[in-house]
Amino acid sequence: MHLYTLVAAPFVAELIRSSSTTDPMVGRYGSIIQGAFLLGWALGGGFFGRLGDTLGRSRALSLTVLTYALFTGLSFFAQRWEHLMVFRFLSALGIGGEWAVGASLLAETWPVRWRPWIAAVLQTGVNVGILLACLANLLLADSPPRWIFLVGVLPAVLVFWIRRAVPETETWKAAKAASAQHDPGVRELFRGEARRITWAVLAVCAVSLTAHWAFMFWHQQQLRNLPEVLGWSAQAKNRLASQAMYLVILSSIVGNFAAAAFSRVWGYRRTIAVMSLGYLAAVTCAYGVPRDYAVLLVWLPIIGFFQGLFALYTMYLPPLFPVLLRTTGAGFCYNIGRIFAAVGTVFFGLFSKVGDYRTALLYAGLLFLPAAGLALLLPDIARDQGRSSAA
Repeated sequence: MHLYTLVAAPFVAELIRSSSTTDPMVGRYGSIIQGAFLLGWALGGGFFGRLGDTLGRSRALSLTVLTYALFTGLSFFAQRWEHLMVFRFLSALGIGGEWAVGASLLAETWPVRWRPWIAAVLQTGVNVGILLACLANLLLADSPPRWIFLVGVLPAVLVFWIRRAVPETETWKAAKAASAQHDPGVRELFRGEARRITWAVLAVCAVSLTAHWAFMFWHQQQLRNLPEVLGWSAQAKNRLASQAMYLVILSSIVGNFAAAAFSRVWGYRRTIAVMSLGYLAAVTCAYGVPRDYAVLLVWLPIIGFFQGLFALYTMYLPPLFPVLLRTTGAGFCYNIGRIFAAVGTVFFGLFSKVGDYRTALLYAGLLFLPAAGLALLLPDIARDQGRSSAA
């Protein structure tokens, strides 16, 4: 999912026939493409989440992987920035669905006491994928930026394994049989007891994901356009971008397991609140004043550590909803937050001077403050489940 982030500036510059990545149009169109990607992610979470509740987790998961792989590969053939925007939007439909379906599948498969650790492992799998994307970017540093999108075709081979080795969960089968084919509709998310949970989860996801994705997109562009980096060759800039992403992602792996450990003591919601405040503090320290790339490379791992908070969403959100609304509810709330993130990525970029995205990063990071407060309004299911599992 970060293939585009790694090559956004040079690829967009190529597509709009600009000779410089500092061209304001590069940042503008680049953020619009990223916004379309996040919008597709949001809609895909709702669409494939619904399929996961009606058709089953395994079948829906196969469709999400195929969707992502197909349209990521087609991004290689983009000739205009609009082409890339459409392909990124369509590939994101699959990514949003993968999270919704995969999170529910794991939540229904593993025992409660293992869920924080499984959440950390699952998020680490995402991180390893990003590291492989960084490796691909390094290996292809001397190639045109479009070549990196061909790497995204490889997950398609997983579909054959999923269909043979991943059965439907017994929890879903039992709920499906008990429903007598009368599945609850999406509107049930906004009725009765589910309504308060839906709105609370939606609010937390909206503000935290907006801040997070603004950072993930703009920190790469900020690095590439620093005064001391601007004159470097394209290959050197690619290596710096990959190094920065490696630092963020490797430290976020540590953060995944730290968040899991914290949640065993504090519960999910308190851990999410604390990690959100830590993310805010780290971004403020990194971008509160102008810094050169060497200093930023020191701060990036600290920011990455606090990204571990998103690992908790994987196991925390699905059980908040009834079984036949599980992938719909978790997918809708977590991924609809990306619509706000899509708008936020473009919006915060408007605060930046030409080629300088420090203020965009700083202002976006402030959203982690309301995210921390809203997290405390969520149910503390970790302790409730812990008691029920011990009984």
